[in-house]
Amino acid sequence: MSAEVIIKKEREKSLNNHHPWIFSGSIAEIKGDPQAGQTVLVRSGEGSVFGQGAFSPSSQIRVRMWTFGVEEDVDAKFITRRVNTAIRLRRNIIDVKKTNAFRLINGESDGLPGLIVDHYASWLVIQTLSAGADYLLPLILSELRAQFPGYAIYERSESAVRSKEGLPLRKGSLNGKEPPELIEIKENNLRFLIDIKEGHKTGFYLDQRDNRQLLSGFARDKEILNAFSYTAGFAVYALNSGARRVINIDASENALQIGRKNLELNALSGDKVQQIQGDVFEQLRSFQAEKRRFDVIILDPPKFVQAVRDIRKGSRGYKDINRLSFELLKPGGYLFTFSCSGHMKADLFQKIVADAALDARAKAVILYSLSQGADHPVALNFPEGKYLKGFVIQKLN
Repeated sequence: MSAEVIIKKEREKSLNNHHPWIFSGSIAEIKGDPQAGQTVLVRSGEGSVFGQGAFSPSSQIRVRMWTFGVEEDVDAKFITRRVNTAIRLRRNIIDVKKTNAFRLINGESDGLPGLIVDHYASWLVIQTLSAGADYLLPLILSELRAQFPGYAIYERSESAVRSKEGLPLRKGSLNGKEPPELIEIKENNLRFLIDIKEGHKTGFYLDQRDNRQLLSGFARDKEILNAFSYTAGFAVYALNSGARRVINIDASENALQIGRKNLELNALSGDKVQQIQGDVFEQLRSFQAEKRRFDVIILDPPKFVQAVRDIRKGSRGYKDINRLSFELLKPGGYLFTFSCSGHMKADLFQKIVADAALDARAKAVILYSLSQGADHPVALNFPEGKYLKGFVIQKLN
């Protein structure tokens, strides 16, 4: 390893705490000429070794740490150890007899910064979101092929994060056959069709699995409004648990069509479902004008906050839809409300929801605080990994 990154003395605290990101402003000196993705030694000006990381010359996150403390070769054996650790964690928390769709590798929290691998039946969908993960992709693929023989591997490295890393957007088959238009997965013994080539994220919102299951206990005989419904994940759980009626709203007609197929796949009556293609904000206001009321409302919007500069605008969006939802809830009704924006902190999100209730003159209590499932673990040294936050709230008046 010829290249070294020297850290400014006043910026050493985060590395001593094993935070995996080194920002460009924390670097005092770069010795050598590291290329994008190359492993560099990270040390203090006095010579103490912090560990090793992947160098990214185009990103504000200039180094993402692979190791801390001891020097360790970041090679095929290293990848094998990290992948095996990730697989063991999932084997302990996922009942594969009931669920064959889950996150297999969750980036920094699995010690593999910038690497996402999702498991869908006999498919793996991979995203490399950093220069280091991209640089080591041949080793990663070799290990995944060894661990999952016969699986097809599809790449969805299209996130805007790659542009910040100076990487081109990329997608396509990396191993095995080209995926069909839709593949079938199983989650808690419910069946879903997903589009791993064009669907949101890698095809399905795996991080909401536990929250969909929780909804089941609130659904019987209820009229439910499922906003930002995507492919009807929450609706399938609700109807399977005896919901009287579900209204799905989504901007994408294609997502709604897949949602219809998911209802049919689980032998759930289409007569109990209304599908609305359109803008959620406008539709909520329309329901308000009609004085409609619901027993349960689910708000699972896309990211309203893409960057720190978007927090004020995104906060207005979250407050607006939550205020409207409180007004649309029946007394005693339940609001499942979420934010998947990593830059939106949980305490701020709670304050926004509380302010929305105040504006709606709703007295309400939090019954549950929600996050992503255990297959999306959050390393203690990487709190940024907890991006999904939500609440189950009961409106009392």
